[in-house]
Amino acid sequence: MDTKKMFIKSIYAGFMIGIGGIVYLSVEDRFISSLLFSFGLLTIVTQGFYLYTGKIGFVKDLKELLNMPLIIIGNFIGTYIAAFLIKVTHLNIDSSELVNKKLSNDILHIFILSIFCGVMMYLAIDNYNKSKNIIFIIAPVMIFILSGFEHSIANMFYFNFAGTYSLKAFGYLIVMLIGNGIGAKLFSLKPE
Repeated sequence: MDTKKMFIKSIYAGFMIGIGGIVYLSVEDRFISSLLFSFGLLTIVTQGFYLYTGKIGFVKDLKELLNMPLIIIGNFIGTYIAAFLIKVTHLNIDSSELVNKKLSNDILHIFILSIFCGVMMYLAIDNYNKSKNIIFIIAPVMIFILSGFEHSIANMFYFNFAGTYSLKAFGYLIVMLIGNGIGAKLFSLKPE
């Protein structure tokens, strides 16, 4: 796939995660909100969009690895667009409390929670690719949300929506990206 198409599909993926974030913030029941959030990943997978957390575990060579920064930037832009547009509507939701909770957590805890999320994301994509059964997308998404695991791209949306653009937030996102990548790669290396 050419770089331009990949970048555009990365923006779409970020936007879909933004929609998942919007529903998560809009619905008080965590079980229901985690279930509805999974629509974002279902759309990403079925439409062939490029989500960092759905691709990093499947990187096979240096060329694919070098595509990851472009995918991350596209995902960020997509989450930013979703956050900006939903702010314009004055929808009565807020991510400030959620963001403050994340940024007050110890960086090691964030890293570990990000690894677990990376595992869930890898298993979601790998199991769906093998079975085409949507439960393999829905269940891991619900597990990572209900368990409090850290999804780097979802957090980009929450940080964008809260208007949290600090060096600390950037550092936490980097740690989350690394943790998500490690979790995904750990399970991608399992023996078949």
